[in-house]
Amino acid sequence: MATTSRVSLLLLLCVLPAMVAAIRLERKLFSVQGRVYCDTCLAGFDTSAATYIVALLHYAAANVTTTHKAHPMMSAAEISAVATTLLQTPNPNFLIFGLTHESLLWFALNHHGRRTVLLDENEYLVSKFEQSNPGFEAYDVQFTTKVSESSHLLSQAKTRFRSECRPVQNLLFSDCKLGINDLPNHIYEIPWDVILVDGPRGYFPAAPGRMSAIFTASVLARSKKSAAGEAKRKTHVFVHDLKREVERVFSDEFLCKENLSFREIEMVLSFPVNKQPSFLVFIEGRGSG
Repeated sequence: MATTSRVSLLLLLCVLPAMVAAIRLERKLFSVQGRVYCDTCLAGFDTSAATYIVALLHYAAANVTTTHKAHPMMSAAEISAVATTLLQTPNPNFLIFGLTHESLLWFALNHHGRRTVLLDENEYLVSKFEQSNPGFEAYDVQFTTKVSESSHLLSQAKTRFRSECRPVQNLLFSDCKLGINDLPNHIYEIPWDVILVDGPRGYFPAAPGRMSAIFTASVLARSKKSAAGEAKRKTHVFVHDLKREVERVFSDEFLCKENLSFREIEMVLSFPVNKQPSFLVFIEGRGSG
């Protein structure tokens, strides 16, 4: 089983460049400067993005069966879902919660997007990541929550949907305990097209958990403002480890189970262009509980 999974991942990684070229051929985003080969599967592909090559080699070298439970690697299907969305969204802004083994891959896949930003709880690892990858944008986040407090935090937020925990707001000025309000100011102003929640840690009671990340992702998506002259675009919110209780419960509450797609690995918030989402409830008809 492990061998099959590893082969699938390697095939995916070797085919990804071809996918990019096929989807974006007419836009001519790549300037071919020679030929590079993925030695593992001997499938040649052309690209000028050095980070793309580094990311693929970095990911292909991973030991799928021994990844620490703190950051379990994504399956081929999960990676494919995120990759497909990025490639099908014109010039996407991509926000990532969690510095994981896939981080280089995400930056590479969105090489021609408008912006890719990574957020993580570990200041040291963020600093090390930036030093190893000059030009990549990453910030450390101080989470004040704990997995053991998730039920209390959820109950508290549900009683404050009409005040500090409302779905549409500028989180920079939020007093909601689930809202992340200490990020660089520009993070709250960017219209994010794709948001991936794959951090912080959430596999033991004292871990910060992903409650704040999921709530914040939902508010950023619902409060999204289109750039001048652009039509309103939906925001795709991916949540990894959705089978864990906290991820499942908070995604259901703030991202809405009705939006679930991609075989339970993606939560998609899709709002009609000419209709604003409710400013007072996350899910129509559910109320404040």
